[in-house]
Amino acid sequence: MTLTTLDPSTALVVVDLQNAVVALPSAHPTADVVSRSARLADAFRRHGLPVVLVQALGSAPGRNEFPRRAGGGPVPEGAADLVTELTPQPGDHVIVKRTLSAFHRTGLAELLEGLGVTQVVVVGIATTMGVESTARAAYEHGLNVTFAVDAMTDGSPEAHENSVTRIFPRIGETGTTDEVIALLGA
Repeated sequence: MTLTTLDPSTALVVVDLQNAVVALPSAHPTADVVSRSARLADAFRRHGLPVVLVQALGSAPGRNEFPRRAGGGPVPEGAADLVTELTPQPGDHVIVKRTLSAFHRTGLAELLEGLGVTQVVVVGIATTMGVESTARAAYEHGLNVTFAVDAMTDGSPEAHENSVTRIFPRIGETGTTDEVIALLGA
């Protein structure tokens, strides 16, 4: 479903735009994803709307967890830090997650409910993992969901396209960064 409207109480949820994540190979240039996400964050702040920055630290335990790092060894200093362009500003909310979804055991649902949020715009990396999992959970929590599809990417072009064309239209509306920003000012 194409983008039609934003609720008066909409929050931006930026998923996993961290130094190590943006350094991974991706279907689309991560610099563009970061730039567009930062533009959205600035626009939401200008309109007095919540900005939620999601940071992945660690992972859920179990046999299916991802390998820590190829070759082992410690994680490089600053790898888990949010990219500079998305340094938290006063009033922003930082959520730390340990699973794919930013909603699982993080307090995000309670935070959004307390802020009176009825809709989220979700962006970030990876489209098929953190973004999709977070959006599905938002939908299950009764929130209206919007995707700025030019502010996200994945390691696989085919997987990204599958989420954007087959999954996202079933749980929300899709549009571009510019379309979201235009609706903020409407």
